Parts: sequence; C-alpha cells; structure tokens
Amino acid sequence: MKMFGERLRDLRKEKGLSAKALGKLVGVSDATIINWENNVNDILGENLVAISKFFDVSTDYLLGLSDS
Repeated sequence: MKMFGERLRDLRKEKGLSAKALGKLVGVSDATIINWENNVNDILGENLVAISKFFDVSTDYLLGLSDS
C-alpha cells in the first residue's frame, strides 16, 4: 500500500502542479509539500483536510488506510 507522500506526489503530478503551486493553494510552503512527499514530516489535522478537499479524496486514502 502506498504511503501518504507517494499518494500526495502522484495526485500533485496528475494535476500538473509544482510543489510551490500546491503549497500556495493550500497555504503552506513548497518545502512543506516536499517534506510531506518525502515522508520527512507528518501532515497534521487541518492541512490533511485541506489536501483531501483539494484533491477530492478521503483522508483515509491519503494516509494509506484505504485504496479508494
């Protein structure tokens, strides 16, 4: 099962977004996006919700708890 970072990177690339562009859209820095994608930092509460809403996927999907 894919981890959060892989899923975030895949979703971002599917939308054709840079880390900087996604960061601006959800209110974090590009470094934060890159750290999440590389599983350096864990995503927390409101940021997880913002990412799931932006990509229209469940938080369970992002966290690797579900494949749908």
